[in-house]
Amino acid sequence: MYDAVLFDNDGVLVSRTAYDALQEAAWTTFASLGVDDPDPEHVELITIGVTPEMVHSLSATYGLDPDTLWRTRDQTAARIQHAEIDAGRKTPYEDVHALDRLGIPMGIVSSNQQATVDYLIERYPFYRSFAVAYGREPEIESLARKKPAPHYIEQALSALKADRALFVGDNDSDIRAAKNAGIDSAFIRRPHRFDHEPDPKPTYIVDDLHDVVDLCRRRTVHS
Repeated sequence: MYDAVLFDNDGVLVSRTAYDALQEAAWTTFASLGVDDPDPEHVELITIGVTPEMVHSLSATYGLDPDTLWRTRDQTAARIQHAEIDAGRKTPYEDVHALDRLGIPMGIVSSNQQATVDYLIERYPFYRSFAVAYGREPEIESLARKKPAPHYIEQALSALKADRALFVGDNDSDIRAAKNAGIDSAFIRRPHRFDHEPDPKPTYIVDDLHDVVDLCRRRTVHS
């Protein structure tokens, strides 16, 4: 019996941010810091999958302060994602209201910045059903804490006082993070994950949030 369910946000509860929008944030970051012609490969490095080492390396290459580079990039990405939300290009999936039937505490653990998570919570009322919602802090160190590290999952488990939880995600890093935190995982086959075989193997593979609710309720009945 699960006493809480945690969810990744992008690609699980809400559609993913278009890659072009995140890439725009990376180009804008360099331009705002006076770097008018960065190497396109360096732009890619700071678009997604960024590590602390990447930030420090790029800062040294362009003579920038690492904290300033990352703070600018994070704030720019948040601002552009807010615009994507306002324009209706980043919206909740239609099945999110299935979670009304879940009946146990829920939390969000995202690798996106906290500012974007908070903006979605303000915009869409269904998010208020979640007891906790964790994204990254606007600092370089947060990059080492994001999934597959269990840091934010463990924070959510502690806040919810949960002993046995399920984590629902759409990326291999989500499954690894759940494993690293010692909890069960469910890989959700959203349209962008129809053909993906998760590695490591999750506890469950589900088609949608209705399946998540059904398996949690089924386990409760049989426990």
